[in-house]
Amino acid sequence: MKNAGNKNGFGIVELLIAMAITAMLLVAVAFAFRASMASYRNNEDIFMAVNRARQALFRITTQLRTGYWADPNAPSNECSFYTAGGDNITYRYNSADSKLYLITNDDPADSDYVLCDNVTAMSFVKTPTDDGSDTRSVQISITVSSGDAQRTVSSAAVIRRTPPN
Repeated sequence: MKNAGNKNGFGIVELLIAMAITAMLLVAVAFAFRASMASYRNNEDIFMAVNRARQALFRITTQLRTGYWADPNAPSNECSFYTAGGDNITYRYNSADSKLYLITNDDPADSDYVLCDNVTAMSFVKTPTDDGSDTRSVQISITVSSGDAQRTVSSAAVIRRTPPN
């Protein structure tokens, strides 16, 4: 008669315990991977929103720096000015649809161009010249959102005030 205590291999109970532990580890890894992917998507979405806001801000400040007149009495959600090429344009933030628009004032039949979306707040703070007939500089602040994340990008531009020839 053989000794009953001498076993070669795993019994059914040991295999079931090993499979249960492995299943729990796989579920934990799957949850961690899912959370990582969700975080990655959220970070990528806010990165894209901030990148669009920076591009819009770069365009606005470049045109303002080379422009020659900006309306000091325009509301704080818009900035109207003449570009270096003599075009009369307006950048306007519309809070109803959370978009920043580029409007060409010279051609009313031309449709408005959406420059940036997902904008939750925007302001153009204009510093008038001493006589108040022009704008010396403009400080711009854009807040964009994606999901629960919000980021603010700011810049400023001084207007050269030299009309094109």
